[in-house]
Formats: sequence, C-alpha cells, structure tokens
Amino acid sequence: MSGTRPKGLPADGDGTRAVRAGLPEPVKYEPTLPGPVFAAHYHLPGEPTGPYTYGRDENPTWTHLEHAIGELEAPGEDGVETLVFASGMAATSSVLFSQLRAGDAVVLPGDGYQALPLVRAQLESYGIEVRTAPTGGDAQLDVLDGAKLLWIETPSNPGLDVCDVRRLVEAAHAGGARVAVDNTLATPLGQRPLELGADFSVASGTKQLTGHGDVLLGYVTGRDAEAMAAVRRWRKIVGAIPGPMEAWLAHRSLATLHLRAERQNANALAVAEVLRDWPEELGVRYPGLPDDPSHAVASRQMRRYGCVVSFTLPTRARAERFLDALRLVDDATSFGGVRSTAERRGRWGGDAVPEGFVRMSIGAEDPEDLVADVRRALGESAR
Repeated sequence: MSGTRPKGLPADGDGTRAVRAGLPEPVKYEPTLPGPVFAAHYHLPGEPTGPYTYGRDENPTWTHLEHAIGELEAPGEDGVETLVFASGMAATSSVLFSQLRAGDAVVLPGDGYQALPLVRAQLESYGIEVRTAPTGGDAQLDVLDGAKLLWIETPSNPGLDVCDVRRLVEAAHAGGARVAVDNTLATPLGQRPLELGADFSVASGTKQLTGHGDVLLGYVTGRDAEAMAAVRRWRKIVGAIPGPMEAWLAHRSLATLHLRAERQNANALAVAEVLRDWPEELGVRYPGLPDDPSHAVASRQMRRYGCVVSFTLPTRARAERFLDALRLVDDATSFGGVRSTAERRGRWGGDAVPEGFVRMSIGAEDPEDLVADVRRALGESAR
C-alpha cells in the first residue's frame, strides 16, 4: 500500500485540513480514526499481491498518517508520497543515503542540526564529498556546482537564519541536483517546501508536528516516484520504521496542530518582542520580528514563523541563572511542545554558538504569564 495520498480534502483552511487529514471514508459503527494495528504479519494465502504483507514493509496505521502528512505538506497535489520513520534522523538518513553514491557531492548547511556533523563523517567514509556553507545569505549557492543533492534547513536550528528556498532550488535544479528541505521547525503549516520547488520535505515529527513530547517520529514527503522508491527501499533495508502506537498518537495529535501552532507562534512573537526590547542587547533572533535579518525572506515563503526564539546572554553563568529562575519554562532539549522549554545550547558541544546562547521553545501557555516569567527571570539573573 503506497503512502501516496488519495483524493484530497474539499477544504482550504489549515484548521479543517489538520482535523480531517488522513481519515478513512466513514463506515457505520467504525471509529473515525481506527486504532493502531499491531501486526507483524497478515493473512496471506496465494500470491502476495495485497497491500499489507509484512510489518516491516507496511502497516494500515502508517498509511493513514502518511496520507494525513501528505495532505498537509502538499494540499490537493496528486502524485505526492509520504513515508514515515522511527525518528527525524531516520528520515534524514533515508534521503541522504538513498540518493547519494561514492563520488557524489552533497551540500549541507554549516549551521544546521547538531547531528549533521555525524552524518558528514559517515557520508565521507562512503566516499561522498561533503560541502558546507551557512544558511544565511543563500551561501550554499557558492558551493553548489556539480553537487548531486542540496540539503537545506530553513529556519536553521538553532540560529534561525533563513534562506531563499526558491532561489536555491532553481540553481540546484539547473545543475542537475535534487533538493531536500528540513521542514521541522516550520512544520507544514508554516512552510511547504514542495510548493517552493523542493524534491523532498523532511522533518522530525517529534517536535511541533506532534507537539506533546511523547513521540519519536520522522517523515519524508516527495513527488518524484523514482526518488521516493529509493527512500522506501532504504527504510525496508534498515528497518527504520515507526511503531504503530507512535504513528497513531502522531495522527491523533495532528488534529490540534493548527490550534497549537497559532497559539505558540503568537506567544513566540510576544516573547521575542520582550527580549528585543530588554535594556541589554541580547542578539534576539526570531523570523517573525519585522527587524530580524531573515524577516523579509521568511515572509515571502513562510505562512507562520515557528515557535522557537534564540538569544544570547553575556556569559554561561548568566544563562544558567536565567534558566534556573524560570518557573513556567522547563530546562529541556528539543522544541515544539505545548509546554515551553529552554536550554543553553552550548552544553551539547555540537553547535557553533556562544556559551550564553539560549534556544527557547515557546509553548501554549497564556502569553501574559510567559512574558511575566521571562521578564522576571531576566531581572533576577542580572543580579
């Protein structure tokens, strides 16, 4: 059974689409969203020509989720396929290692997710040339010549720089390269990479897509049948498949994605404005701020700016005091959950950021409470 989406929903609104996406046709006395199917094998007499044969290859619970994500990533577009994975890194690896061969060149963002250096080392061990350049200023264009694949992360994590996806895609395609966009931070409600010309939209569903910090998941959406067949084959070979319970929880969570994204994006802007207007210069980054360096580009390709805000306090000690002083914001990694979190990113050692750099993921709490908590923590940590 393919993850290719059936006929699209008769709806244009993000909220309606999020609530209805991927649901099967209604059947009397059956649940609206069927429960998870826990099956390693299926009844299979005769030739194996049916949609479900073995649990590593297909699962009805995955299929519903894949249809739902495809509807969000590329509404109304035929021929789009989505494949779900056990994690965001499983999805990322599936594209990189299924599309590249020894002797190929790939362009990665130099300021992207902190696991990318590990990916780089593995790619290079297979004889693949890896080039890097920052996200901001479309700098990846400078190292694109002759590449087989361009990997874009926009907004970048954790620095929140934005590149012009359409411009990069046009240049990549002119040179014969495919383009994958990490859409984790934006989500399909904030940005649709396939509409911007990309070949793949890849994301960690662990973050805002599911939004509750209780599911590890990833996905790849693409429109090229041959390229997606290679991704599917990679998933089968390495067994990077999600559990049915995780897939079902993810699908259930999609119904509130629009509500969560609206609240979290509005809260993020409110917090970013407080940080920007604080008496100290904090180097605040949030693409939704009109004076952010990425705002103009982001406004041309994003419909929502995300729930992550970054800023830099003068020292490591000051950042740690700030985090300790927060009462409504948990000190935790990851982002996109309904409960606000923040962390000093330098503690992991994989990001080129100052010691006082803080990445804050804004949740769905009341904005007045969040703003008050951030103001108080800033003041207390300065003493």
